[in-house]
Amino acid sequence: MSIVWSCTEWDPLEEVIVGNPLNARFPSPDRSTQVAEFSRPLADIPRGPFAQRIIDETEEDLSRFIDVLRQSGATVKRPETWRHERPFSTIHWEAQGFYNYCPRDVLLVVGDQIIETPNVIRSRHQETFSYRALLLDYLRSGARWYSAPKPMLLDSLFEVDLDKPTPRNDEPAFDAANVLRLGRDLIYLVSSTGNELGGRWLETILGKDFRVHYLKDVYYGSHIDSTLVALRPGLLLCNPARVRHDTLPAVLKQWEIIYSPPMENVGGHGDDQSALIGSDWIDMNAFSINPNTVVVDRDQRALIGLLEKKGLDVVPLKLRHAQLLGGGFHCATLDTRRKGPLQRYFD
Repeated sequence: MSIVWSCTEWDPLEEVIVGNPLNARFPSPDRSTQVAEFSRPLADIPRGPFAQRIIDETEEDLSRFIDVLRQSGATVKRPETWRHERPFSTIHWEAQGFYNYCPRDVLLVVGDQIIETPNVIRSRHQETFSYRALLLDYLRSGARWYSAPKPMLLDSLFEVDLDKPTPRNDEPAFDAANVLRLGRDLIYLVSSTGNELGGRWLETILGKDFRVHYLKDVYYGSHIDSTLVALRPGLLLCNPARVRHDTLPAVLKQWEIIYSPPMENVGGHGDDQSALIGSDWIDMNAFSINPNTVVVDRDQRALIGLLEKKGLDVVPLKLRHAQLLGGGFHCATLDTRRKGPLQRYFD
């Protein structure tokens, strides 16, 4: 029986990969990074390794998170530590690596399928190699392991309006974190980290038993998981700065929609404001252990109160540098096994 089985964002957690921040650095300052992370001149994009203090404190915070996950009964795995300073290239460009902090960005789990996505940032082109030993174990257990066509990531893909910086539809290009999994229905965000052609490729791989619904023209910044958070069947948390009832995909309107309060204590906890990768909404990035229990940033008191009113048990934790690194609790995880059937939740 395949180790890999995860169909939703909320089913009871049994196994999860938690990211590794060691040797993390900013992605190389090129056209792909400019479009996907920093809408500013290339010369103004931060570069080089993250400070060792940032990495050490992030590993401390992740260790506390891992303790909670293990106490819930989940198996926790980690990617290998990678030498991100080592350059690599294609015939068209050269880059250094980024990090292994956000497995959610590079691998997509749908049922017993685990898909390496065609990531937009050149510095992520080889990132899944640090997961190779895990992927081989999953393959040997019976999981279906696919890799999307490696994108060429030519400069022409990024010849876009930086106010609406979606990569051109020259080839499929998207991050796994552009996808929200709701059983046989998936929500796909078209943004700076995912073009529409990437969603079309995903449709061809998943086949007719799945439906991909497109969320467009609501948020261009990056991933979907600080815009929509599926908490349990019938309950969806939305970002009020990005979506309204009329801009949601029609299928989601069958559920109860709640809107997050404004984020509290934003600003990266003393980190360099010009270097922040994540938005002020990064702490909306919650991770469900089961349909009744969710891990939320401990500073988000109003959000915690809202979720508790909806009957959820909230585990308050902290990732001090989530905004600098561009990843909260959902970003820094990849749930490879949850206990629950593959089903359809919408008409």
